[in-house]
Amino acid sequence: MDLTNLIYLISASVLILYLYSKWKFSFWKDRNVYYLEPTFLFGNLGESMRKITPTVAVVSRLYNEVKARGEKYGGFYAFWSPQLVPVDLELIRCIVHKDFAHFTNHGFYVNEERDPLSGHLFNLEDDKWRNLRSKLTPTFTSGKMKMMFQTMVDCTNGLQEMLKESATINDPINIKDVLSRFTTDVIGSVAFGLEINSMKNPDSDFLKYGKAIFHATLWRRIIFFVLTVFPRWLTKSVGVKVFSRDVESFYINLVKDTVRYRETNNIYRKDFMHLLIQLKNIGRVTDDADGLSAQQSINNAQGLTINEMAAQAFVFFIAGFETSATTMTFALLELSQNNDVQDKVREEINRVLQKHDNKITYEAIMEMEYLEKVVSETLRKHPPVSLLPRVCNKDYKIENSDLVIKSGLRITIPVISIHMDPEYYPNPDKFDPERFSEENKAKRPAFTFMPFGEGPRTCIGLRFGKLQTKVGLCSVLKNYKLTLNEKTESPIKYDFGFILAVRNGVWLNLESLQ
Repeated sequence: MDLTNLIYLISASVLILYLYSKWKFSFWKDRNVYYLEPTFLFGNLGESMRKITPTVAVVSRLYNEVKARGEKYGGFYAFWSPQLVPVDLELIRCIVHKDFAHFTNHGFYVNEERDPLSGHLFNLEDDKWRNLRSKLTPTFTSGKMKMMFQTMVDCTNGLQEMLKESATINDPINIKDVLSRFTTDVIGSVAFGLEINSMKNPDSDFLKYGKAIFHATLWRRIIFFVLTVFPRWLTKSVGVKVFSRDVESFYINLVKDTVRYRETNNIYRKDFMHLLIQLKNIGRVTDDADGLSAQQSINNAQGLTINEMAAQAFVFFIAGFETSATTMTFALLELSQNNDVQDKVREEINRVLQKHDNKITYEAIMEMEYLEKVVSETLRKHPPVSLLPRVCNKDYKIENSDLVIKSGLRITIPVISIHMDPEYYPNPDKFDPERFSEENKAKRPAFTFMPFGEGPRTCIGLRFGKLQTKVGLCSVLKNYKLTLNEKTESPIKYDFGFILAVRNGVWLNLESLQ
């Protein structure tokens, strides 16, 4: 091919791409829906892909503009993919609860054969999701949380050692890094029955692979682009993988080895892995050692496979370690800047613990009402999952509107925008735990607080996440006074990724109270 023909080919390709983009970007205009003006190829995510503006800021801008116009919804473009952003609370209620049958799925990529770790509860759809949800629900009851509670408390020993070392040498501490190690140890023990000890071994494979999942590399951004732009049938047929081979091998082999060892040696531990083994062997969860022997196995169609077990243990780890560490980090960030709140919650912690022989017990944690308010206000102001995804699976006409949401259209529910809306939370930038007094909660409309989602797809592990967060906060606050170190950027800026985070970390000074 000579140079002239090559130039013609490139020019024709660019023209076709441009015209295709113009056609795709006419979606919201054709439906008379207010939208953010897109840019060529990237839609409204150009700055997100270049790490200039996080996606949450794009959605918040749209939310504010739509609300100022007095409209119920607006639209934006994730590359060529149109996304609907509901602003009206009644419409949100219909999507996540009342008319859930039209919006059952999250719309994430699932390929259980080629990418087995993608087949976890958060990603699964329709009947597969329903069946697995019903099987897993009994693993997150209050009784099961009590069963796992002591493991959480035991992991605070390593946390205390690290905090003490920092306080002794008067060195500021990157609190997110420390708390990520704590939650890694907790979930490594509870989900896999392993002593990770990442406090002393920050280079452990467990922590390394956990962090890698949330690291927004160029390759991961390319995968995100491919999965957003191209249809599911195409990405599945070519075998696109979200998780790398080494991550997949690490977690699947870890589960295989753990299951084989426990079944061979008849080992019973009160943890999540035992509950998964029960689901594999007898298809249900019980309160004892039932189902430990592989010889008890039921029909494979009813029980979990090893790959399914690995996917659930995997998502339990990545969801539990990162979101809880993030919540604790934001709580301590706020408390370091609000000494009156910090003193009040510490007073409650010490007062309640004195009634329980100065031991962190499940009953003690449940008594700490002000701590509950602090955690709720943290989740209000900094929800780790700040945008909730949905995809329409059956055409849906919005009441009192001309818009029909067609099957396949993606919806982004703007959780953080609602949480920061002054109509529902006056002076939203202020950290005020009393917003979550029973009296104040009763005054607010439903669906104005959704850190764990709402409706049938509410986060199944919310009890575990809140419990782990409270145990970690108790362990820190009962022994240390916190102030913000100058290494922390002020005002903070959110980092990029699915889980909310602070760019360049939260650095705190610790003053021992012992």
